[in-house]
Amino acid sequence: MEQDAKIYIAGHSGMAGSAILRNLKEKGYCNLICRTHQELDLTNQRETEQFFKKEKPEYVFLAAALVGGIAINKEKPADFLMKNLLIQSHVIDSAYRNQVKKLMFLGSSCIYPKDAKQPLKEEYLLSGALEPTNEGYAVAKIAGLKLCEYYKQQYGVDFISVMPCNLYGYFDHFEEETAHMVPSLIRRFHQAKIQKKEEVTVWGTGKVYRELLFADEFADACVYVMDHYSGKEFINIGYGQDFTILEIAKMIKKVIGYTGNIVFDSSKPEGMYRKMVDSAKLYQLGWKPHSSIEEGLEKTYQWYLTYEKQKK
Repeated sequence: MEQDAKIYIAGHSGMAGSAILRNLKEKGYCNLICRTHQELDLTNQRETEQFFKKEKPEYVFLAAALVGGIAINKEKPADFLMKNLLIQSHVIDSAYRNQVKKLMFLGSSCIYPKDAKQPLKEEYLLSGALEPTNEGYAVAKIAGLKLCEYYKQQYGVDFISVMPCNLYGYFDHFEEETAHMVPSLIRRFHQAKIQKKEEVTVWGTGKVYRELLFADEFADACVYVMDHYSGKEFINIGYGQDFTILEIAKMIKKVIGYTGNIVFDSSKPEGMYRKMVDSAKLYQLGWKPHSSIEEGLEKTYQWYLTYEKQKK
């Protein structure tokens, strides 16, 4: 991408989108386009098309999406399927119709079958049943990456997709109803520390595994892939190591300085047993993560403290 190229970051206020925006600014890109949901409703086809016709972006990072944790995914599967289908379909088609040079679609590791072999290779897609707790969201993401693949196949456009492992970082959702695992645990341990609670309850058994990647690291990988890859297949982006929920909870407990006990509620859902992505293709391109999980969790917690102060 040229330094003065017009680049649109769809979903710039979210965790992944804001990280991509920061990364581009740090690298000296100076012609960045952003719109809030209030300014541009990507679920509205006409609004999206008019935006692309007027602004004519040269490159697009499609990070806009309706996201949430297990609880809200189970409660509102139709919303997660329909709204994400609308967002990505409108952006991808408008990008094609307005001669965007290159587009990157951001997916999710939940696209993989729940019983797939580990680590998850790109070719395992559509080889089995999905994890039911977030099937609606996963189906939408699969549709998005296939749409990019088919537009490339049929129209010859340079549309690519990347699949991150579990992300965490600044601007994540920390509210009870929408939080993913890491922000949920940060909030719980922080509140338990402030309220001097003797224990913190964590969903599930603590035995399932999750691979975590700090969102700013993911953003760096996205910009790198945008500049170095134009293949048909999507690319996994992961940390290269996974941890049990118990191990993650202990790391967060240490970062926050909580001294109480961790207990698990096995009656609560915990999703797939393991979903570590195989990032061999990414590493072969020349990119690897360079910071530790502990460093990322510390930065995220410090951001959360600032976020809580601003709410008051």
